[in-house]
Amino acid sequence: MSTSTVTLTGWGRIAPSAAELAAPASDAEAAALLRQPRAAGGAVIPRGLGRSYNNAAQSAGGLVLSTGRLNRIISLDPATGVAVCEAGVSLEQLMVAGLPAGWFVPVSPGTRQVTIGGAIAADVHGKNHHVAGSFARHVLSFDLLAPDGESRTMTPDDELFWATAGGMGLTGFITRATVQLKRVETSLCKVDTVRTADIDETMALLAEHDSRYDYTVAWSDSLARGRGLGRSIITSGDFAALSDLPAAARSDPFEFDPRSRLGAPPVLPPGLINRYTVRLANAAWYRKAPRLREGELQTIGQFFHPLDAIRNWNRVYGPGGFRQYQYVVPFGAEPAVRRSFEMVSAHPAPSFVTVLKRFGEGDPGLLSFPAPGWTLALDFPARTPGLGPLLDQLDQLVVRNGGRVYLAKDSRVPAAVLEEMYPRLPEFRKLRAEVDPSGALASDLSRRLGL
Repeated sequence: MSTSTVTLTGWGRIAPSAAELAAPASDAEAAALLRQPRAAGGAVIPRGLGRSYNNAAQSAGGLVLSTGRLNRIISLDPATGVAVCEAGVSLEQLMVAGLPAGWFVPVSPGTRQVTIGGAIAADVHGKNHHVAGSFARHVLSFDLLAPDGESRTMTPDDELFWATAGGMGLTGFITRATVQLKRVETSLCKVDTVRTADIDETMALLAEHDSRYDYTVAWSDSLARGRGLGRSIITSGDFAALSDLPAAARSDPFEFDPRSRLGAPPVLPPGLINRYTVRLANAAWYRKAPRLREGELQTIGQFFHPLDAIRNWNRVYGPGGFRQYQYVVPFGAEPAVRRSFEMVSAHPAPSFVTVLKRFGEGDPGLLSFPAPGWTLALDFPARTPGLGPLLDQLDQLVVRNGGRVYLAKDSRVPAAVLEEMYPRLPEFRKLRAEVDPSGALASDLSRRLGL
């Protein structure tokens, strides 16, 4: 089939590279593309909707296999909530298909524009990790094309299943998956909002809310200092019961409108997001929030995916793009979380999208990111002065406290530092060498980190 030469980036719009792009419409076409001879050094990597923040779905000088045409929901059992999907089906598609029968995706990250294949490859997590774990826990099986084009069905009993979950597309090309969805009674969420005064109150309330809510997260003011360090807005909730809805809404309890209402302009001036504008925005957002509000009904978009309301919101950071930095450190390392807030606010590095939450038990994925502890995500304009040294210092803080960064978002951690963060990396490399002895699968990310 035909290919075209394209220049690709991740969602952060940094580190562009050129490759051949193909979009197979069947397993057979994908297998043929995997088998075809390639020039020396040319490698293959799968790509979904391009929502990894880095260059995990790019392969300079190689072949990128898009799942854009492998986007059919093959079946969805309305009685059991078991869905069989091709790898290019988005979480949004699955929501649209499942909600009328009372089924929602078991785990949703901050955007619904993620494919099933990508959700497995990054083993994505959401606001409910403390009760539901990450996405792979809810995958019953998937079909994986090996680099030689042969297809195998993987289940959680297979070692390769857990190398693929979190393996960033480096073990094969997922063609379809069977996923267990979550039963819900309505499409609305019943949400409580609390505004906290500082990092101590924020962490104490997040810990308390773990036992009270299925979903909880804190937006934090990363630039607040002194007594207000780590002040936050915590939103916690569960799917509403039918009886929670006003009478007028009960006739259509699963109403869901996924359309984006706004779009970011194609070109924005550089420097729009800086420490001054973010400090003002953070302060305004914090003051706008209620000290306490209980039982508010919010839509799926409002509660789970507020940024999806703006198409291409990543353009707001300007032509230089942005870097997201996300770490997890274990429970007991609370001083490290506090220290990271001190470091960012003292810099001051402008992060408006700053999210703090807690993880529950991780799964057996060799490179899966979540582990029991505290996770903090920060967004910075890539051209922030002094950002590199700040992130290097955060790396060392994370390593000293037994933590790690998220491979779906990392765009600059040194390979030697990653070795310290992921102790099971040698196991992953060994298994990868067994399933791909010729090194046919590789990405810009994997080359940088020696995955």
